[in-house]
Amino acid sequence: MTAIIFAGGDIRNYDFIDTEANMIICADRGILHTGRLRILPDIVTGDFDSYTGNMPVCREVFRSVPEKDDTDTMLALKLAIERGADSIRLYGATGGRFDHTFANIQALIYAYDNNCKMTIYDEDNIITVQGAGTEQYHKYKDWYFSVFALTEKLYVKKMTGVKYPVEDYIFTQKFPVGVSNEIIDTAVVNIEKGLALIIRSRR
Repeated sequence: MTAIIFAGGDIRNYDFIDTEANMIICADRGILHTGRLRILPDIVTGDFDSYTGNMPVCREVFRSVPEKDDTDTMLALKLAIERGADSIRLYGATGGRFDHTFANIQALIYAYDNNCKMTIYDEDNIITVQGAGTEQYHKYKDWYFSVFALTEKLYVKKMTGVKYPVEDYIFTQKFPVGVSNEIIDTAVVNIEKGLALIIRSRR
């Protein structure tokens, strides 16, 4: 099942957003984005410290207190997984406060550990994680393709279809050697062990 989560980060242009999903969840200020898109969320959650307007018509509202361990986006992610989501598109997760952007990248790891494929989208970036196994990434014209180690070591058996292919290579957290690669046709990344942060970025 596919879910969309709208977090409270800035979105300058809504043209890239795909609103087709089984479930739409707003995390606090993310309500602003569904309002601007003129769609109604199924669930709204958060402590509402950054949104004080009227609540939209929706099926469920979950209020939390500001003094909590989870970010509002993490609350929305946990709800999505509890409701059966195995694929999530996260919008409004970048821009504004960098601490929240980093927290949302950590949320990608949480989703992965709970058997859910989550991807962050903004106007200029597509961000996800990949663990052991093989994944394909399609080419976007004039976009970069970067691979970073989220674990201390990332063992890449093979990465092909890119300008700078690798084979039996170990990425580490200490050096960003995987930044600004380019997809030639379709990138194929075979990870033997570890967790990678995969970022496709517009030039």
